[in-house]
Amino acid sequence: MADEGKIACLIIFFLCLRPSSEAQTWVKSGYFYADSKIPISDIDSSLFSHLICAFAYIHSSTYQLSVNSSTEQFFSTFTSTVKRKNPSITTLLSVWAAAWAGREDPSAFVSMLSESSSRRSFIESTIEKARLYGFSGVDLCGVLRSGSINVTNLSALLREWRDGVDAESRKSGKPQLLLVMAVYSQPIFNSVSYPIDSIQRNLDWVHLSAYDYHLPTRERFALPHAALFDPASPKNTDFCITWLLTRGFPARKLVLGLPYHGYAWQLEDSSADAIGHPAVGPAVTMDGSFGYKAIKSYIRDFGYGANPVYNGTYVVNLFRKGLVWINFDGVEAIRAKVTYAKEKGAPWLQCVSGQQ
Repeated sequence: MADEGKIACLIIFFLCLRPSSEAQTWVKSGYFYADSKIPISDIDSSLFSHLICAFAYIHSSTYQLSVNSSTEQFFSTFTSTVKRKNPSITTLLSVWAAAWAGREDPSAFVSMLSESSSRRSFIESTIEKARLYGFSGVDLCGVLRSGSINVTNLSALLREWRDGVDAESRKSGKPQLLLVMAVYSQPIFNSVSYPIDSIQRNLDWVHLSAYDYHLPTRERFALPHAALFDPASPKNTDFCITWLLTRGFPARKLVLGLPYHGYAWQLEDSSADAIGHPAVGPAVTMDGSFGYKAIKSYIRDFGYGANPVYNGTYVVNLFRKGLVWINFDGVEAIRAKVTYAKEKGAPWLQCVSGQQ
C-alpha cells in the first residue's frame, strides 16, 4: 500500500489456504494497524484464525523493538482482547523495517544487519516483546531488497533468528514463535534476488505482496495494479509466482497477497480502451487509492446501471465514468485467482489485503 495515511485506518484481511495432514484447509488471517483508532474489541476475531498486529519499529541505536507510547496499551492488550471472541486465534507481532512518515531511520535495519551483536540485540528484543505481549510469532515487514541491503547479512539474520527462537523455546518450554516476512514484487520484476535458500530454511512462510504493480502517482499510463496476467509486461502475479517456484521456493511457504484496495486514474481523454491509455495522474483521492467498500459505494452513487466489468485477460474488475478509471479485485477477480492457485496444485496461503 502506498503510504501511512492510507494504511492508518484500515484492517488488512488475509484468506489463507494451508495444507494439513488430512486435507487442505482454508485459514483466515489479517493485519490490524495499531494507529487505526478502531478499538480492538470491534474486531470480530471469530472470523479469523490469525491476526497480525502492526507495527513495532527498530530503534536506530539499540536495534531493539520500540512501540509508540500512544499505542503501548494497544499491543499489550491485543492478544487477550481478540481471544475473548476466539480463544484459538493465533496472533503475530509485525515489525516495520523501512522508513515511514519520517518516524523511523531507514538505515536502522541495514545497520542492524551489518553486525552480529546488533542482530543479536534485535533478535532477543523481538522474542522478548512477542512473549511480553502474548504473541505467537513475529512478522518482518518492509524489507525491500535493494543495493543497500547485503544479502549475506540478511541470510545471517534469518538463520540466527531461527536459532534464537529455537533456543528460547527449549529453554522456556513454550511453543516456538512463528517467523514470517513480506517479499515484495518490485524487486522480482527488477531481477533482484532475495536470499531464497535462507528464507525457505528459516521462515515459516513469506507474504508475497502481489499488488501495487502500477500506481497513478508514479506512472502516466492506466494499468491494473494487481493483474494476475499481463500479455505486455512481466509486472503480474503469475510472473512473480513462477519466478519463485522455478528457483526452488516451496509453494507450501508462499503467501499470495490479493488486494482489497484499488486505484482511480484520471485519463487524458475518453477513448474506448482504458487499459494502457495515457493518464494524467490519480483521481478521486489524493493518491487514487480506494478501499473495496469505498469503491463499491462510489460506483453505487452513480445509480442504476452503473456496474464494474470483469477483464479476464488481466483478471481484474474495472469501472469507468467519464475520465475516471478504477481498477480493483472484485468477486470475479478473486474467484479467478483462487481457481488459478488450485489449478497450480499449490498449497498457498491466499491473502487478501486492503481497506475497510
